[in-house]
Amino acid sequence: MQVIYEDNHIIIVYKESGEIVQGDKSGDRPLSDDVKAWIKEKYAKPGNVFLGVAHRLDRPVAGLVVFAKTSKALSRLNDMFRKGEVHKTYWAMVQNPPHEPEALLTDWIVRNERQNKSYAYDHEVANAKKSMLRYRTIGATDRYTLLEIELLTGRHHQIRCQLANIGCPIKGDLKYGARRSNPDGSISLVSHRVAFIHPVSKEKIDITSPLPMDRVWDSFRE
Repeated sequence: MQVIYEDNHIIIVYKESGEIVQGDKSGDRPLSDDVKAWIKEKYAKPGNVFLGVAHRLDRPVAGLVVFAKTSKALSRLNDMFRKGEVHKTYWAMVQNPPHEPEALLTDWIVRNERQNKSYAYDHEVANAKKSMLRYRTIGATDRYTLLEIELLTGRHHQIRCQLANIGCPIKGDLKYGARRSNPDGSISLVSHRVAFIHPVSKEKIDITSPLPMDRVWDSFRE
């Protein structure tokens, strides 16, 4: 587990692809338990450690996750995420270049819970949620294009669904049309940067994630 930032109220860690942020029906140990154990050991805390989950990443996605270490920070972070005051930037490696090097995508997304999949429409339909993101092309190799994505709404599988809808499925994302899976079961999508005003100190927090240790990502490493 990599701790990228920590203070008295929040802790930001790097999630490996394949990890779950919070416990689910799989029964696998979640990242939140690892963070609690790390805090307990570092500070020799007796009893239970408080840790609040303010947001999540899909299991095959890597990158930054923000946790709250106090109830005050959790309630304020929850409110900030709901209001869009936490600015999240993702990097996505896609197998086809988009027609436009940069664009604002607006779709109406419907989640199919039985399939655990979302579908994008260019018009409003029943049970759909308006979904928006901005992307821009920031790199390319012979086989893949790297997009930087600013997520403007937070919908189920939003980035995966909207990019697939314009013919740019994320590398390794079989569910949304990738040609083949990644060897480790990941998809090539990283929660690369989070920026927000600290919920307690009011200082500006702007954190960037490392990239996965993978030879394909090496092409885009600075």
